[in-house]
Amino acid sequence: MTLSESTFREENAEVQAEVPRKALFTIHELVEEFDITSRTLRFYEEKGLLNPTRRGLDRIYSRRDRARLKLVLMGKSVGFSLEDVRHMLDLYDLGDGQATQLRVALQRFEEKLAELDRKRRDLDHAHVELSHARDVVKSRLARQEK
Repeated sequence: MTLSESTFREENAEVQAEVPRKALFTIHELVEEFDITSRTLRFYEEKGLLNPTRRGLDRIYSRRDRARLKLVLMGKSVGFSLEDVRHMLDLYDLGDGQATQLRVALQRFEEKLAELDRKRRDLDHAHVELSHARDVVKSRLARQEK
């Protein structure tokens, strides 16, 4: 995951090939496309992750909002908090050609990968311990049932 609309060129190209290139989206279109609830979209808006315009009572989302939503959902799926994602997304607007955003994103990705590696080791250890305990219990039960 990168945290700008322009950094995901290959991935976005695939999406754009599937979805007609539209400039504006309704809440219903995004709800359907991303399989989320309208409440989720409103929550992300309240958190400052999305900034739709209003047309009467309707929310109108731009391509930028759609791209940000996609990045929010991707970030959430790999374990980033919404605050982490918002912070990385907000760095897009610094005007430094995304250098700060990319450096921060790289650092956060490396931290998250290290965290996931620790969790994997912990899970592997727990799996080994639990498997051993299961085998001991099976063995004892087998001896008692003879």
